Formats: sequence, C-alpha cells, structure tokens
Amino acid sequence: MPGFELFGELEKTQVQEVLDTGVLMRYGFDGMRKGRWKAFELEKALEKRLQVEHAQVVSSGTAALSVALASAGVGSGDEVIMPTFTFVASFEAILAIGAVPVLVDVDDTLTLDPQAVKNAITEKTKVVMPVHMCGSMADLDALLAICQEHGLLLLEDACQAIGGTYHGKPLGSYGDLGCFSFDYVKTITCGEGGAMVTNNPEFYKNSDHYSDHGHDHQGKDRGAEGHPFLGYNYRISELNAAVGLAQISRLDEFLAIQKRNYTILREALASIPEVTFRRVPNGGEESYAFLNFFLPNELLAKKAHRALNDAGIDGCFYWFDNNWHYYRKWDHLKNLTALGNLSKEIQDQFRDYNSTDFSSSDHWVGRNISCLIKLGWETESIYERAETMATVIKGLISN
Repeated sequence: MPGFELFGELEKTQVQEVLDTGVLMRYGFDGMRKGRWKAFELEKALEKRLQVEHAQVVSSGTAALSVALASAGVGSGDEVIMPTFTFVASFEAILAIGAVPVLVDVDDTLTLDPQAVKNAITEKTKVVMPVHMCGSMADLDALLAICQEHGLLLLEDACQAIGGTYHGKPLGSYGDLGCFSFDYVKTITCGEGGAMVTNNPEFYKNSDHYSDHGHDHQGKDRGAEGHPFLGYNYRISELNAAVGLAQISRLDEFLAIQKRNYTILREALASIPEVTFRRVPNGGEESYAFLNFFLPNELLAKKAHRALNDAGIDGCFYWFDNNWHYYRKWDHLKNLTALGNLSKEIQDQFRDYNSTDFSSSDHWVGRNISCLIKLGWETESIYERAETMATVIKGLISN
C-alpha cells in the first residue's frame, strides 16, 4: 500500500486506450468509444473479485458512502452508528444526506465495539457502519446479529481494507452494502475513485441512478433518459476507471507483497513481551496494509512514536493525536461548524461529543502505533527497518 508505488505498463496501456478514443466520460458518446467502457469493465472486475452481484463505481470513497446510504433509503433524521476511530469522510458522507452520525467506542479490533453499538441504538437508528480501519475488520458476526435483531442495515466501510476477508468472504461483501476508496494512497488506486457493492438489486439500481443525476440509463439517447427520482453527480471518469482496472488485476500481487513485508515487521516486534497486537476476529484475515500494535500505556506509545520518527522510520502513525482520524480533534464535527445551516433533525439529534466519555476508545487508540506497509520496499531494507523498530522499542521499555 499504496498501489501507485508500482505503476507500470499495464496502467499506461489502459489509460492510453481511453485517450485514443477521446471519450473521458463514462456514459454516452457510444460511436466514438471504439467499444471501450472502462468504468463498466471495472465494475465487472470488482463484482468478480469481491464476490458480489453488483458494483457501482463513483468518484471517491466518500461518494460511495453517501451513495450507499441514499440508495438504501437513509435520509433526514435517520441515525447511523459509526466508530470514534475512522477518517472524517465517514461522518461527512452521513451528514451530506441529512442523516445523523452517532459515534461509539472501538475495542481492541480498533473498530466498532458491539456492546457500544447495542447501547447506542434508538428508534431512529437505521444503519450500523463498521469501518475496517487500516486493513482489518470489526466483529462482523456480532454486528450482523445486532442488525438482524433490530432490523438495521449493516454497511461496511471497507475503504482501507480491500483484500481482507472474513470467513472466506471479501470484506465489503458481508453486509447489506460495502464501500471502497481508490484514492491515491489506497492499496489499489484510481487516483480518485470509489465503489459501492451490494447483492441487493434495488439498492444497486438506486445507486446507478442516484450517482448520475437520477438518470435511469434506459435506451441509447442519454438526453431522453428518464429521471425517476432526484440524484446528484458522483460519476467517475474513464481515465480514473482505467487506472483502477489495471490495478484491480494486480490486487493479489500487491497483497502478497504487503503480507510478506508485514510479517517481517511483526515477527521482529513479537519478540518484545510488552508489545501486543490488534485483535483480528476469528475467521478474519486482514489485508496487511498496516501493522497495528499496542504498547503498555499512552505515554510510552507517544515516546515510541517520536523515537521511531527520529530513527528514520517513516510511515508510523499515532492516531490518538491525529487531526483526521480520531474524534479528539474533530472540533468541526463536535461543534457542527458548517458553511450553511444544518437541518433541524441534525441539530436536535446530535449528541454532545465535547463531553461524551470515550475512555474505552482512548484506552486502545492511545496505546496504538500504526505502521504503513509499503509495496516498494527492498527486502534488505525491510529487515533493517524491523531491526531498528525492535531496538528502539526495547530501549524505551528498558529505561
């Protein structure tokens, strides 16, 4: 991770085919295309790889989340349960359709704590949205059981976890809906792009229309197409889809490299008794995009993060103090700071997250260091990196 590290001739060939036609838009201009439909081809490749009936590619992972929610009928005043540890796009996508994000604690999976989800359910709850952060998953069996008990939708935000599996099923295919990001720093990239996947034909049809101004895509005259309901523009371009089409064909290659590099680092740190690792639920296999480990306390984790950076170990993140990924720095969300007026439903139902007790999340995220696993590392440098990381951490623990 990320896929741009290994751009090559396959990506260039796919992009050149689009440029040769001159058609950069995914719909229309049939006569000029020379039979090339990169976005449609990418959707078929995703359906096959992710073992789902339907895929809709869109302009970003954030767009995928909004499209997925809207396609399932989620809207004004509906509540969507999401974790305290994620990317800001998770709540942005919820707010964009007028729904209300409900933050709950994460556990040692660094994703939704099922008990916290149970405690957060109200009569307005419509969706449980686990976010498979840094390549690994939530306790999906437990969350699915909760959703079935309460008649809720399970939407997997798998934007950071393509290639991971749970009981042999690709992440994103387990719930009612799944979403992926293909932005520039994901395991496979379109430059900018995303996808929603589902086995529900109604949700798929809705996503197809909603993401293209409500076009029903019936007939061969785009200007004459019907508009059965309101939609917006979340289309991906053919250029972006072309890059993604090349990259999805290389996913297994990328995953194998990630797993090798991850394993070398993990084995080095596993020799340190005080280091423990993120829990991967039984039956799950992460995508190996990040190595996540815990130190005994928050203070030691902060010191270790600084020491690793000082030792030249780049790509290690301490999310607890991160502006983008952890609730503590989300002042714009907590204070509902927006350019315009937010809906009455959002203002009335939104919790006071300035005073909410998220100490359970703090317990795990405050002790966590997350190391990006790169694809372009040379084998010798990985072993050097692993040795340096272990030496740094051992030195801190022994002092």
